[in-house]
Amino acid sequence: MKPKKITACRWMDGGGPEAEVVISSRIRIARNIEGVPFPYLASDAQTRQIQETVAEVAASQKEAFEHFTLLPMENLASLEKELLVEKHLASPFLARESQHGALFLRRDEAVSIMINEEDHIRIQVILPGLQLEEALQEAEKYDDLLEEKINYAFDEGYGYLTACPTNVGTGLRASVMLHLPALIMTGQANRLLGALSQVGLAVRGLYGEGTEIIGNLVQISNQVTLGQSEEEIIRNLGGVTRQVIEQEQTARQAMLNENRARIADRSWRALGLLRYAQIMSSQEAMQLLSDVRLGYDLGLVKGVDRKLLNEMLVTIRPACLQIAAGKELSPSERDLERPERLKTLLEEYKEAV
Repeated sequence: MKPKKITACRWMDGGGPEAEVVISSRIRIARNIEGVPFPYLASDAQTRQIQETVAEVAASQKEAFEHFTLLPMENLASLEKELLVEKHLASPFLARESQHGALFLRRDEAVSIMINEEDHIRIQVILPGLQLEEALQEAEKYDDLLEEKINYAFDEGYGYLTACPTNVGTGLRASVMLHLPALIMTGQANRLLGALSQVGLAVRGLYGEGTEIIGNLVQISNQVTLGQSEEEIIRNLGGVTRQVIEQEQTARQAMLNENRARIADRSWRALGLLRYAQIMSSQEAMQLLSDVRLGYDLGLVKGVDRKLLNEMLVTIRPACLQIAAGKELSPSERDLERPERLKTLLEEYKEAV
């Protein structure tokens, strides 16, 4: 395996509205082809045909799909597939379990279309900052293009039919990734995040369902897709997100007023460890990046920016480390490689600015 430089996704650029708190906004639309069994019930021949059908539709619309690349999962090495998961471009199911799964990936990696995941087609858009409406518009554009050539499974009473009953209706999952250090550090997060389930929202960690909250990163998404329009889902999630942002900013300001020197010290110490540590676990790296991000957003730390910190979030992951190193690494070897990769990124950033 040759060492490889990991390209940055669009969501990593650190911009967008409310970027001090919101790292990214994601829209995912689930669709299925009428008359064809869901992927987990489909035959080998049927899942192959699904992939070929979507590829043919994309090929027939060259202008719209000219910047996309088709990545069949069976043609990728295991680390390459895991890298797609770590960059939030493919789901773990598509990378590890899907039969004849594939990914249509746009050059800027803002749009990815998963084929033969739990559903035949899952269109995903991830943008930096709080851009739910913009992400939905982008996803709907590709949804409309595919629907021109493909008959979707649709019921007048229920809406779009999906493999998982919780996605029936709009087939829409919307989520935001938030950095909430002040609310978590001051103990306010449990009450606030616990109340979100009462308004139809789910709270998860960095990689979605089944992952814990580490590095003060929280993913909030809708749970209900039936009985609400796409606009209502987005409006509800966006409204709640803005309330969470306001409370996080209030908590940050209170911390700054009361403990400015302590926060600055914690942030600079974290940056020092990122620059000089010799061994580092993934969990420790996540916490250090959170501490540096807080210091940067409060104007206390220099020598970094949000784009760099977002790239570091991916750099510390197992597949990314091994691909960048050009070899497979054991967990203990990854703990040695992790600080080396972080130092390299910090040096490259210093030279660039």
